[in-house]
Amino acid sequence: MPDLLASYRAAGPGHDEMLQSTGAARAAWDQMADLAQVQSWEQLAERRQEVALLLEDHGVRFGIGGDAEAQTPGAARPDGTGGTAGTTGNSTGQTTATTDSPWQLDPLPVILDELEWAQVETALRQRAMLLDAILTDLYGPRRLIGDAALPPELVLAHPGFLRAAEGIAIPGPHQLFLYAADLARNADGSWVALSDRTQAPSGLGFAMEDRRVVSQVLAGSYRQARIRRMGPFYHAMRTALQEVAPAGGDAPRIALLTPGPYSETAFDQGYLATMLGLPLVEGEDLVVSDGRLWMRSLGGLEPVDVLIRRVDAEFCDPLDLRGDSVLGVPGLVQAARSGAVTVVNPFGAGVLENPALMTFLPRLCRQVLGEELLLGSAATYWCGERSMCSHVIANLDRLVIRQTVPGGYQRNGWELTVAERADLATMIAADPHRWVGQEPVDASTTPTIGEESLQARPTTLRTFTLARPSGYQVLSGGLARVDLDERHERLDHAPRSPMAGAAAKDVWILSAEPQPVQDPWLTDDGAPYHPTVPAISPGAAEDLFWFGRYSERAEATVRLVRAVADRWEDYHLTPHSAGGRSLEILMTALAGVTTDAGLDDVVLDERRPGSVAFAVAHAVRAATGVRDQLSGDTWIALSAAERALARGRSRRARTVGPELELDGVLTRTLEALLALAGIGNEAMMRDVGWALMDVGRRLERAQHLVQVLAATVTVRRDRVVDSMVLESVLIAHESVISYRRRSQTTARLEAFLELLLMDSRNPRSLAHQLTTLRTDLDSLPTAAHNAQVRDQLLADLGDLLAEQDAAALAATDPAGDRRRLAELLESLDWRLRDLGEEIARVHFAHPVPIQWADAAGTWVPRREEVTS
Repeated sequence: MPDLLASYRAAGPGHDEMLQSTGAARAAWDQMADLAQVQSWEQLAERRQEVALLLEDHGVRFGIGGDAEAQTPGAARPDGTGGTAGTTGNSTGQTTATTDSPWQLDPLPVILDELEWAQVETALRQRAMLLDAILTDLYGPRRLIGDAALPPELVLAHPGFLRAAEGIAIPGPHQLFLYAADLARNADGSWVALSDRTQAPSGLGFAMEDRRVVSQVLAGSYRQARIRRMGPFYHAMRTALQEVAPAGGDAPRIALLTPGPYSETAFDQGYLATMLGLPLVEGEDLVVSDGRLWMRSLGGLEPVDVLIRRVDAEFCDPLDLRGDSVLGVPGLVQAARSGAVTVVNPFGAGVLENPALMTFLPRLCRQVLGEELLLGSAATYWCGERSMCSHVIANLDRLVIRQTVPGGYQRNGWELTVAERADLATMIAADPHRWVGQEPVDASTTPTIGEESLQARPTTLRTFTLARPSGYQVLSGGLARVDLDERHERLDHAPRSPMAGAAAKDVWILSAEPQPVQDPWLTDDGAPYHPTVPAISPGAAEDLFWFGRYSERAEATVRLVRAVADRWEDYHLTPHSAGGRSLEILMTALAGVTTDAGLDDVVLDERRPGSVAFAVAHAVRAATGVRDQLSGDTWIALSAAERALARGRSRRARTVGPELELDGVLTRTLEALLALAGIGNEAMMRDVGWALMDVGRRLERAQHLVQVLAATVTVRRDRVVDSMVLESVLIAHESVISYRRRSQTTARLEAFLELLLMDSRNPRSLAHQLTTLRTDLDSLPTAAHNAQVRDQLLADLGDLLAEQDAAALAATDPAGDRRRLAELLESLDWRLRDLGEEIARVHFAHPVPIQWADAAGTWVPRREEVTS
């Protein structure tokens, strides 16, 4: 590591986080070099690979999982703008977007010493206090506008200013609950704010995950260095949420409102909810009744006292705000106004994200706080003032030009052509109060692992500040991001996301003394203990159900393909042999049960419904919506399955020939899916959520079995052919060993049907699935009258199976058809389909009609537009 650091050179004229102006390393980086125990470039590259694998195993993504079809407007983006940017479609949430991107994390942290950080903390607290005072005034007396300290058009014409939010107050001394600032360091070493994030700040989940990964990869350095821990901030956040709850409740109920698994920051939201121990809820999971907010649950309605909002405010209530939104809760604004629920950050906080406000902050700080502003902003010129507008238009070629609305126009003036600057000047002159020009910032650089060497890359830092009764608390660290594009040496004030060529960094604040443990979560206050049973919303219930179904569907398809592939390897060149004829039957069955395609596409084509890859992708997407319900190890197994399939696709792209060698792909994918099943069985509480996941598994297993049998054993063929087909079916359903043990002397179809259909001791049999379904469904809370049809369907399935005789089912008519068996399987199949629909009706009822499955039983996720 010392040799590597010695070869590093700062890239620009500005401040470098590692090197002093003399070229010597700063003290913090000297300590890092001593502790890192990295002696070569190869070791450093290994650390980068370890980080990438850990992020995969933890399921860390920017965007949504798999083949993304939808991204939700109204979701707060990592750069703080509204979620509508970058999407197509309408504002109801039925949209189309690009696929997710791996979260990129550079192993080397940004290192700051505590003396320097103390100054940053003080400046951030002051800035948060100032913005809090401005927010309180704008939705209260509006003296700042009346005294001409703020131009009215700067506030009242901004889309972040919501008149419906007037009169809504958060209990306690502060209205701005959570504040994030994007910072950069100037050439002189001073910090400046590039942007203020107040709408629904994102990144707290990513920041903690980055710390978790880097602390593993650089374990030696992390253990030995005196690094300020970030955990106390999250403990404080949980306490702060309880402090802002409406008065009168003993144990406030708190939830996190998410736009859903299609949000770009779905991981961030799910991880934060998991850390705080809060349920993730979507708008359709909530309802306002009798003046207060409730969460729909399978057992009825559960009250919600505090709601963390990760949906842009204008989408939160279709009655008082944006009428075409399906992300919000009708009546939520009125419930907040009456004080029945506290929503943080408050409605209307997005008005503070107007970059034009930066022009006035120094003056407002003197007027409101009686102090000089400690943390300056990037020099900003608001075109609403004539002199500033003239300056901006005259200097378009060297300024960053932005609209004041979130997600609006933003370009670097020096990158525009003469004609483009002329057009831009015309637009600014026509509507000047909607535009600002900002001086670019030559941001400080930080060592970043490049392809062959350490590179100095421009760096921004997102910090987080939390309102407490005594003031504001600052996270000891943050979420740093470095621009990986070598063409960008200056910041354009829009921190680049991982989807646009940036990587994250952990932030280490080095302390001179060991850090004491703060805010221990274990308390003994003498209050009586009252255990609570966490409620589960219909949306989370639906996701868990489909997570179970798609996990089982992927495993069942892998097993069936393996059995068919074995026959294909042996007999595809001899189609007229007994083996060739059995292969034809199995291929036809595979096409009917999964998808009509070649074996490799049945496994690898993630866009093809019925394929293994499609099922795994949808399992990931369902799991994303219930990250707070699942063991963290779930993502290790899911990532392993995704990785195996991705390697298979990569290998296929390099393969010449009609089919790919699938053995390795199938084996590794099955290993991952078996691990996933084991985690579900051994690491999840046997609560309502687990029961729903198991219901999905059992229903899927039963339906798959019935469909495979209907496609393979309802017609008598040559005895050799039938024997080979039945053996493959037994292998595909993990029952061949049991069959051989019980049929040592003779093999008969009756024994085959008995084992797979009627023997409840066989965990793969239909009888076992029906018995387990009954146990699982009985554990779900629901009104008896509402479940009558569901229970009757399940009872009919059990009765139908119980009255069967294996010998009679095996009998054939003169034409060789097993008509009774075919009729039974057809009857079982439609009853299982109806049972699935009835389970959805009883337990996943949506506030508005929505299609949840297509004709093939393929899950259509909530709010996803169905396309052909």
